[in-house]
Amino acid sequence: MRYRFDAEDGNNAFITIVRDAEYKEGGVLSGIPVAVKDNISTKGIPTTCGSKILEGYVPPYDAHAVAMIKEAGAVIVGKTNMDEFGMGTTTENSAYFPTTNPCDRTCVPGGSSGGSAAAIASDMVPMALGSDTGGSIRCPAAFCGIVGLKPTYGRVSRFGLIAYSNSLEQIGPMAKNVTDVSKLMEVISKPDIYDSTAYNRPYVHTPSAQIKGKKIAVPKEYFGEGVDDKVADCVRGAISKLEEMGAEIIDCSIPSMKYALAAYYVTCTSEASSNLSRFDGVRFGPKVEMKRSWHDEYRDYRGERFGEEVQRRILLGTFALSAGYYGKYYAKAQVARSNIRNDFLRVLNEADLIAGPTMPNTAFKIGEKSSNPLEMYLADILTVPANLAGVPAISVPCGKVGGMPVGLQIIGRHFDEESVVDAAFAYEQEVN
Repeated sequence: MRYRFDAEDGNNAFITIVRDAEYKEGGVLSGIPVAVKDNISTKGIPTTCGSKILEGYVPPYDAHAVAMIKEAGAVIVGKTNMDEFGMGTTTENSAYFPTTNPCDRTCVPGGSSGGSAAAIASDMVPMALGSDTGGSIRCPAAFCGIVGLKPTYGRVSRFGLIAYSNSLEQIGPMAKNVTDVSKLMEVISKPDIYDSTAYNRPYVHTPSAQIKGKKIAVPKEYFGEGVDDKVADCVRGAISKLEEMGAEIIDCSIPSMKYALAAYYVTCTSEASSNLSRFDGVRFGPKVEMKRSWHDEYRDYRGERFGEEVQRRILLGTFALSAGYYGKYYAKAQVARSNIRNDFLRVLNEADLIAGPTMPNTAFKIGEKSSNPLEMYLADILTVPANLAGVPAISVPCGKVGGMPVGLQIIGRHFDEESVVDAAFAYEQEVN
C-alpha cells in the first residue's frame, strides 16, 4: 500500500519529508504516520544528525527500531530536526534551521528531539521516535505538552542510532498520549542480535490506571535551587493528585544529584570526542579534496562543517581524556556516576517510583539562552540523573504555567517501564 503525506510543516519540524511512501498492511501500526529523529538510520532516506558534516548521507540500512516499526506497518513520513548530533536543549543548534514550539512559535520546542515533539504537538504525526542522552526526549515532551519515554538503557536496541555518547543514549517513543507511547515502545523493544548492549527484555504491556498502594518517592533535590516556583507548584499539584488516587508519597533525598550535571557533561563530551572522530571527510560525509596537507584539510573541513556547540563539546571531551587530566576529570566523573546510580537504586528499593518536574522551567524564547552555553547546560539538571543511572523515565503533561506546558517526570526501576507507564497513564486518565 502507498500513503501520501500532505501535512504542512509550519514549525520546521522536519529536515526531510517523505511525501509518498509504502507501508505494510496488517501490523499494529498499519498505515500510521511516524516521524523519525534524524540521527536514526533510515534506508534510502537521508540521515544528517542535523549536521552539515553528514549532508547528503543516505544510509544503506535501517536502524533496528526503524525496521521494527516498518514491520508493524508504520509509514515513515520523514526525518525530524534536531540539535546537531543531539547536542542541545532547544533544537536551535541544528545546522539547517531552528524548530519552533507549536504552543508558541516564539519559543523553543526543547531538544534535542525538538523536531519529533513539534511534529506531534502540531498534529502532523501521532507518534515519533526520538533519542535521549541527557533528557532529549523528555525535555521537548515537557516543553511541547506531549508524552515521551526514555527506556532503560539496553531495553531498546541502539543499532543504527548515530549516537554521540554510547553509554548514555537511548532510542525511545514519543506521542500525544501514554497509550500510543506504550504501543510504540512495544514495537521497538524487540530483541536484536546486532547490539551487544541490548537485553532480551521485550516490552509487552497494556497501560493500567491502577496506582493505589504504589509508593512514590519525591526527592527534595528535584525542587531545589533553579526550579521555577510556579513549575514546582504545578508538579506538586500533580503529585498530590496521584496521592488522592491512592499512591503513597514519600519524601526522600538523592544527595549525589549535586554531581550529576558535572558527571554527565564530562562523560558525554569525552565519548563525543571519540565517536565523532569518524566524521573526517573520508569515511562519512562529503569527501575532502586533498589540495593541501592532510592536517590542514582535515582541520578546515571539520571546522567548517561541525557547528559551534559540537566543536565545543569535542574540545571539552578531548581535554578531559588528555594525559594528566583523565584521572582528574573522566575517572572522577565515573565515580560520581556510580554514586548516582547507587542512590537511585537505594531510593527505588524503598519506593516503586520517583516523581518530580521534568524541566526546571517552561519553554523559553528562541535566542534567549543560545549565547550562554552554561545556562543552557543547567537546564538539564533534572533529566540527566536518569541517564547516568540507566533507569527508565517518562514525561507526561501536568498543566501549564503562563500558557506553556509543564511536564511531570516519573522514574522507575531498571526494566520496569510497565510501572512508569502505568503511573503516567493513571495520571493522564484522571486529569483528562
